[in-house]
Amino acid sequence: MTTDFSSFIKKIALAAGRMTLAERKRLSERDIAVKATVKDIVTAADRRVEEYLVGEILNSFPHHGIFGEETGETNPGAAYCWVIDPIDGTTSFVHNLYYYSVSIALQQSGRTIAAGVYAPVLDELFLSDEKHGATLNGEAITVSGRTKLIDCVLATGFACVRADLSENNLKYFARVIPEIRDVRRFGSAALDLCYVACGRLDGFWELNLQPYDMAAGAFIAETAGGRMTDLDGGGKVPGNGTVVTNRLIHAQLLHILHGI
Repeated sequence: MTTDFSSFIKKIALAAGRMTLAERKRLSERDIAVKATVKDIVTAADRRVEEYLVGEILNSFPHHGIFGEETGETNPGAAYCWVIDPIDGTTSFVHNLYYYSVSIALQQSGRTIAAGVYAPVLDELFLSDEKHGATLNGEAITVSGRTKLIDCVLATGFACVRADLSENNLKYFARVIPEIRDVRRFGSAALDLCYVACGRLDGFWELNLQPYDMAAGAFIAETAGGRMTDLDGGGKVPGNGTVVTNRLIHAQLLHILHGI
């Protein structure tokens, strides 16, 4: 009997999303802490939501591995691994903005086979697996059909700047912005990638992402017809940067990113 991973992801993503809404109502300054730098924050809600997700996964699949933003690795080396971010966009969560999400990806031998991203304030659930394709609240989605960069709206983020890295996104931003219609900065890479999947955005690029930031959203975008590479057009994602587009503008965007 084949396990319906998508139904399981839907169940725990919706429940985790409801938890974030309840947690946000009682959030106080004492619940907020900093990570490596004062710009990178974590809340008690991040930890509680991840504890819920880890508990549900291990209760149903005790031999599976988990890679979570807050708890790290559980059962390393397992054939199946759940890559989870309990609140992708913690800054938006803290500042009571809409654009944060629960991100869940299931990988088998390192390859994503099912994923879900839920934006609880917006009540939008993106799901994808290899059998059913990508959906938004149960309706099939696909990437945009735009072919010229000047007609496109892209998204990006600045995790590298937040981490005070010397190699950052500012030079790429300066190259791209004159060549496109506009850019958006939502603050959740998982949602940015899902917006590429459903055609709201035409592409996305960012540096210094972690697997839990982008595994689910990138899979949903690819299943919806998109393309993902690193900044050099190769497969070293996310270590060498992450570029995801509607496929039609991918070569053009890589060309601009390289300043050619």
